[in-house]
Amino acid sequence: MATLVDRAGRHYPLDEPRWRGEDGSPLLVTPLPGITRADIDLPVRSQWRYAAALPVPIEHPVSLGEGLTPLLPLDVDGLALHVKPEWFNPTASFKDRGTTVMMSVLRQQGITAMLEDSSGNGGSSVAAYAAAAGIAATILAPQSTSTAKIQQSRVHGAAVRLVPGTRQATADEAVRRSATTFYASHNWHPFFLQGTKLLAYEIWEDLDFTAPEAVVVPCGAGSLVLGLHAGFGELLASGAITRRPRLLVAQPANCSPVTAAFNAGAARVSAAAWAPTMAEGTAIAQPVRDREVLAAIRESGGSMTAVAEQDIAPATFELAARGLYAEPTSSIVLPAIRTFREQGVIEAGQGPVVVILTGTALKAADTVGRLLTTSE
Repeated sequence: MATLVDRAGRHYPLDEPRWRGEDGSPLLVTPLPGITRADIDLPVRSQWRYAAALPVPIEHPVSLGEGLTPLLPLDVDGLALHVKPEWFNPTASFKDRGTTVMMSVLRQQGITAMLEDSSGNGGSSVAAYAAAAGIAATILAPQSTSTAKIQQSRVHGAAVRLVPGTRQATADEAVRRSATTFYASHNWHPFFLQGTKLLAYEIWEDLDFTAPEAVVVPCGAGSLVLGLHAGFGELLASGAITRRPRLLVAQPANCSPVTAAFNAGAARVSAAAWAPTMAEGTAIAQPVRDREVLAAIRESGGSMTAVAEQDIAPATFELAARGLYAEPTSSIVLPAIRTFREQGVIEAGQGPVVVILTGTALKAADTVGRLLTTSE
């Protein structure tokens, strides 16, 4: 039977409202057997078609129709790739994949009020699903967060509190407030990862029930990296695929603690001073699950790269020129692809490579507006 487990190896029941272990470490669901093609609930037109892969049954999912985003062709300098534009999710980012499962579990556990911290997309996603679930939400966000993301959270009815300083300062404030309000952070809560893992199942189905050679993703706290790692691991365990796809991960050079640790061969990130970046969704100096993210990338045979700040705006405009209006946080995957090709990590003629664009530039209108003014 599956349980929650912390870094010290302590186990906790799945039905207990808990966001971290007794040792203060993040929790994971113990390995699951995965599902096969026969287990997909085909009439369900959302990622809940893969509900059989979840560790607990959800009687009444809090769903807004998330998942089933398109898989589109993407040519990068002659490399034939595939791209998943995740802004087709209800609140316009991949975060809805994790939030729908997390909020469904919270409602099932009887939670009526919760606290979240976010640089934008996570907060607006939690605000929307909390509204759908009938749960009162308080969102903490950095003062520098894009106006559109804050506005969305407020319109959904969440109480938004802006915190001075860095993204890390917001996370620290949320942990302090967790003493009085249940903390359901997308960076901490184990069931958020149970939602993001379903993207792996969707990619598998998109590719006619085969595994890609690799998946290229941006990374801040790493919930998408860990979700893909878990999902593809389950597919491997169930026999649905025969190899684990490589995880190729990008961070902005101005805030790239995981990349620095990866390149140094370290097991965890080191404290360091980082500069501001326009890729605000990845600006997390001390990721909660750093050890797990690093281990996942290495186990997959993957790689990491840091994208120079001056390359982010051109990438945003280049994708937009192809009709893909990706926020700068997502756009870092484009220069990352070119670096991976130069390094021989990606080569023409390999198996399918899937690129994840995590959110839309409509959510970063202030930043893109400034970039547009500067480029004119």
